[in-house]
Amino acid sequence: MKTLDRYILKSFLIPFLTTFLIILFVLIMQMLWLAFDNFAGKGIGIFIILKFLWYSTLMAAPQALPIGVLLSSIMTLGSLSENYEFAAAKSAGVSLQRMVRPLVFLAVFLSSINFLFLNYVYPYAVLKQLNLKANIKKKQPALALVPGSFNTEIPNYQIKFEEKYGEEKNLLKKVLIYDLSSKRGNNKIITAKRGKITSEQGSRYMTLILNDGYYFEHHRKSGETFEERKKMPASHANFEEYIINIDISSLDNTDLDELKYTKNFNMLSLGQLKDTIPALKKGYDEYIASRAKNLFLTLDVEDLHNYPDSLINKELSPTILNNFELREKTNILNIAISKIDRTLSNNKSYKEPLKNRRKWLNHHDIEYYNRIAFSLSCLLLFFIGAPLGSIIRKGGMGLPMILAISIYVLYFFTNTFGRNMAEESSVTALLGSWLAVVLMLPLALTLTIRAAKDKGLFSISNLFIPITTFFKNIFSKKEKTT
Repeated sequence: MKTLDRYILKSFLIPFLTTFLIILFVLIMQMLWLAFDNFAGKGIGIFIILKFLWYSTLMAAPQALPIGVLLSSIMTLGSLSENYEFAAAKSAGVSLQRMVRPLVFLAVFLSSINFLFLNYVYPYAVLKQLNLKANIKKKQPALALVPGSFNTEIPNYQIKFEEKYGEEKNLLKKVLIYDLSSKRGNNKIITAKRGKITSEQGSRYMTLILNDGYYFEHHRKSGETFEERKKMPASHANFEEYIINIDISSLDNTDLDELKYTKNFNMLSLGQLKDTIPALKKGYDEYIASRAKNLFLTLDVEDLHNYPDSLINKELSPTILNNFELREKTNILNIAISKIDRTLSNNKSYKEPLKNRRKWLNHHDIEYYNRIAFSLSCLLLFFIGAPLGSIIRKGGMGLPMILAISIYVLYFFTNTFGRNMAEESSVTALLGSWLAVVLMLPLALTLTIRAAKDKGLFSISNLFIPITTFFKNIFSKKEKTT
């Protein structure tokens, strides 16, 4: 390796490592802040928190790498231009392309590293972190309770509530509880307007305090006949406060490393996604076919026949209803309206499952294409940052930092926008995943060409050239006519 190449690489690697570690730290702290409520004051050990941070580091590294490449390339090339080192190299006959050649190879290498991280390390980190969160919630049942749906994590109880609020997120609103401890079904139902969860660290019980509610229990005995069951009484009452002590000692043996969720789209490598997507598409097509067949049968289309013209009764009116009496017309219309309402209701009930199936399939397609597109972000952002740095001729953390943040926000916004459109089937998964690359590539080519020709970012005088040329042509024509 030549001395010039070593010098260029050294000038790039020092700010790259610094900016990469800073950005990585910021992203990890953001993840920890979002999950802070799940750890603070819940008796979670430091070892579990460190495991969470380690998985967060592995997840954030592929995102921090492109930002580090972009910022360090602007800083390095800007500093070399600011100190007239590029000018000295050009006077010695060394072109800009020759000077940045080792950085291009390094950017290709970093893109390869990013691809390996996205394909192997990132899915592993997501797998471990998501299951770690789920297992922590098992050990802390209050964390596992989710508003709006029945929660079955707590043994012998099914709990549903509308909202969880308060500083410790232990206050519940509009609570519905099915007590299954008798092992005889939903014989005991409790509703309350408000609820509160309390539990002491190390205690085998979780206390649920309910206020302003209603209690109903249908008493049953084992071995009773159906007739005896109808005669058994039921008890019910309104209450101002009702306390339930729930035994959660069985959750103490929860293994935090247990892998319960393994089929999420972001937990799969490219090879696994490639094997999974065809099966999902086949299931989606079969679901659509079954719904179409069901609609076909509901409308009784097979009962409609085409008769030859010779068999048409000339005395019948072309308007079908005119061939029936008033009562028969009413019956026909009522049956038609009922069948249409039933069909519309069925279609409405199928709409949400169909949308969820399509969205789940889109997630897998987007993840597959985005892994490849995002792995090239290091190379793409380098060809934006390097020429931009040589054009602005400014090093340090001031202007380069502002430009790097602006460019990456633009890249991240277009990437997120494309993925969201693909998720809703507005565009194909391929276009949605590559949208950011398609939109940013012209910028990279333009900046690279202008930097290679030693031109500025833009010239204000060039904006007025067409205007001045237009007026010169007008005045020159006037002079010729006079």
